[in-house]
Amino acid sequence: MGDSCHRRDDCRLCGGTDLALVLSLAPTPPANAFVPAEALDRAQETFPLDVFFCRSCGHVQLRDVVDPRLLFENYVYVSGTSPVFVKHFQDYAAAVMDRVAPAAGAWVLDIGSNDGTLLRFFRERGLGVLGVDPAREIARRATEAGIETLADFFSPALARSLRRERGPAAVITANNVFAHADDLRGIAAGVCDLLADDGVFVFEVSYLVDVFEKTLFDTIYHEHLAYHSVAPLRHFFAGLGMELIDVQRVDSHGGSLRGFVQRAGGPRKVEPSVEGLVALESDLGLDRAETLQAFGARIDALGRALTARLGELKAAGKTIAAFGAPAKATTLMYHFAIGPEVVDFIVDDSPLKQGLYSPGMHIPVLPSAALYDRRPDAVVVLAWNFAESIMARHTEYLRGGGRFIVPLPELTERGPEAASQP
Repeated sequence: MGDSCHRRDDCRLCGGTDLALVLSLAPTPPANAFVPAEALDRAQETFPLDVFFCRSCGHVQLRDVVDPRLLFENYVYVSGTSPVFVKHFQDYAAAVMDRVAPAAGAWVLDIGSNDGTLLRFFRERGLGVLGVDPAREIARRATEAGIETLADFFSPALARSLRRERGPAAVITANNVFAHADDLRGIAAGVCDLLADDGVFVFEVSYLVDVFEKTLFDTIYHEHLAYHSVAPLRHFFAGLGMELIDVQRVDSHGGSLRGFVQRAGGPRKVEPSVEGLVALESDLGLDRAETLQAFGARIDALGRALTARLGELKAAGKTIAAFGAPAKATTLMYHFAIGPEVVDFIVDDSPLKQGLYSPGMHIPVLPSAALYDRRPDAVVVLAWNFAESIMARHTEYLRGGGRFIVPLPELTERGPEAASQP
């Protein structure tokens, strides 16, 4: 696989080496590796997308690790372009403030802070804020906009440096990035070093229960090295002198887990929610490799339904576009072999992606005005977790005879008849 990718031999949570292959998806390029027109003649390398289950602790993960600099230094996803996510982070900050009640003058660190959307809400509550994010351009823009952001990867060394300079952090957050890092032990150790004695580490990750129950296989891509569940995480934090004290299921990304962690023996009690979700995971069989091996058949059935429907439309001479160019679209399009011969163009509201071409398949990404300029007969909503807000904003497209096809969590359609309903 060359210098860009290596395969690890052990579980990144417990270090166990009894890893069972449970799912093989089609190899893809990095899911956010959009390319400009001048690079279209350069082939993009694809990497394996194989999912493994640790028989020692139950953690589900990728073993093939793509160089994080390749994935993140020129990142094109920003939270602030999505009104849904802005509201999510506003509510998130309020929930953390209510829960932790940091003292005046305390400070918050956000690991993988992106454009600073979450930190802005903490700053509005009077707290000091600092972001750490390796995406250099996004970090620069966030700092210019008033949210100081270090363009770096979080590490124990950086944590020690920050503690010397700023003192301990009252709150440390990590949203989705706790699934992105190969060295989770290093991140957690750094968090433990930097966290105040009564501080709280809050993380949000895609939840394996939702991935499994809703067949959200497209949330599996190279940036997401870990597919978290509560039982392995509880064991992991305990081994590092920390304590998982509360877990909540939240709606973002089709279904996520929000966890609250303190130093072992900290001031907060462990909530019943932790044991409750461990029991749910066991009831679903997510502590057994065999359960996850059966997952592939459900994915294939979804793929057959979607490609059959798109095939019908193409056979009838219809034109098809897609809405949304999230990372998950790369996995779905590669695994179901939906390429430029099916989809003419993709629209996306992020200016960072407009004018570029999709990873590997090189389908053009255009502003949403293209729905009206080019009038495709059908649009596949690849950003399916925002399907309702997308369709609500584009009822004019439906009124003009257009049709939205939402592939997940189950295949659904909305046509012109929906636009005429009150």
